[in-house]
Amino acid sequence: MISLAGRDIAHSWGKFVLTGLGLGLLIGVTLTMAGVYRGMVDDAHALLGNSRADLWVVQKDTQGPYAEASSLKDDVVRSVRGMPGIAQAANVTYFTMQVRGASGADTRAMVVGIESGQPGEPGYLVAGRHLTRSHYEAVADIKTGFALGERIQIRRHAYTVVGLTRRMVSSGGDPMVFVALKDAQEAQFLKDNDAIVNDRLRTAANPAFNRPGVPGLLDAVQASQASSRNVNAVLVQLAPGVDAETAAEPIRRWKHLQVYTRAGMEEILVAKLIATSAKQIGMFLVILAIVSAAIVAFIIYTMTLGKIREIAVLKLIGTRNLTIASMILQQAMGLGLIGFIVGKVAATVWAPAVPPAGHARRLNGDRRSRDER
Repeated sequence: MISLAGRDIAHSWGKFVLTGLGLGLLIGVTLTMAGVYRGMVDDAHALLGNSRADLWVVQKDTQGPYAEASSLKDDVVRSVRGMPGIAQAANVTYFTMQVRGASGADTRAMVVGIESGQPGEPGYLVAGRHLTRSHYEAVADIKTGFALGERIQIRRHAYTVVGLTRRMVSSGGDPMVFVALKDAQEAQFLKDNDAIVNDRLRTAANPAFNRPGVPGLLDAVQASQASSRNVNAVLVQLAPGVDAETAAEPIRRWKHLQVYTRAGMEEILVAKLIATSAKQIGMFLVILAIVSAAIVAFIIYTMTLGKIREIAVLKLIGTRNLTIASMILQQAMGLGLIGFIVGKVAATVWAPAVPPAGHARRLNGDRRSRDER
């Protein structure tokens, strides 16, 4: 049986293919927007998975450390370690800043202060080694562009990159740079030299701290102001078989701290932290879908009008309406197939240039690689 749709497409295949290419680019943009949202969700899940934590202990009445500011004293971790069901607990700090590389270029990154061998440390490296010294060493995600042995600047100090990891990103897609906890505390909480001098002068001018009969009081107060003992959160790993909520409740009750399980932290990151971006992306997706549908309908209508004489001839020779409608439907399906293939290829090609979408592709590749190993 002769395919009327195939014959008609072969007669004007150039226009048909070009129309499919144009439609494919529009579909590619739609798929890319969907990939951006998927990448944001994957970044949030990767942030939690890479921390290797079962519980997040943060400041009471906050949703830290990722969605809100959280500040704890670093000795809280000792009391958390003594709670039932806790296998490991470690202090951690998070803050986002511009890290300067050896070339002088600034890279936006999330600096993470960790304790070596504890939760929060990168799970695997692609090159180099983990932190072994207590100061001035760093492990960076490969997305930062830093190389092994490179000297990078974080606040007032220079750090040597001793290890490289991958897929260590914040919920916003910023690559992570891991440093020792004490270095991170100093970089995040300590003031610059001028501010320290001004604080010392202000403290010395206060009669309550500078008493003539207590000579060591002023020095003690100034020393306490110069030291930083704060962290953003305590990451907790549970013993095998321990329920997360069962272990979290005593910490909330007796330590007066806020504790989140993995499910609770996922709810904060996905449903709250990226909720506004998700709504914006959803709005663009709806608009693009409506525009794409309207363009496809207009193209089919125009193609049908262009064949009005041929359709009239077919009607004169007795062709059924169902056959003519089938021809138009087959052409529309062929156009949609070409558009989807072109859109899928285009979205795959330019996805690495769109960070969240590229993150989703790399995350899926990493998962497949780990499954194969």
